[in-house]
Amino acid sequence: MTDITALRTALATNVATISGLRTDSEVPDSPNPPVAIIELESIDYDGAMQQGLTTLTFKIIVIVSRQSDRVSQRSLNDYASQNGARSIKIAVESDRSLNGNAMDCRVQSLTSVGSLELNNTEYAAIEFSVVAYV
Repeated sequence: MTDITALRTALATNVATISGLRTDSEVPDSPNPPVAIIELESIDYDGAMQQGLTTLTFKIIVIVSRQSDRVSQRSLNDYASQNGARSIKIAVESDRSLNGNAMDCRVQSLTSVGSLELNNTEYAAIEFSVVAYV
């Protein structure tokens, strides 16, 4: 049985290892940047016989303030890096079992970089696709 809430929480816990980055395993009404939000994007059922493999794809959206384009872009670059203390990839893959809830997980791709408007406020944001195999 796949526990989607546990997977989202474990992803948020992994990302929370990045100093200064808040996380939320649910979509907040009003984000408080910098924040990483975990969303379920899709589920592929029955990848193996007798429900032997379910593949869940999550979006991790990192939102930062847009005080200046240069500062926000540098922050997003740090989160997008394959290495370093602020790397989303390194943080997500620090516990690939997602606290024992998955066989494996990995950051599949960076899917979007740009602006995001929420509640009439414009932010800079970067989006990652993360795949979990359960």
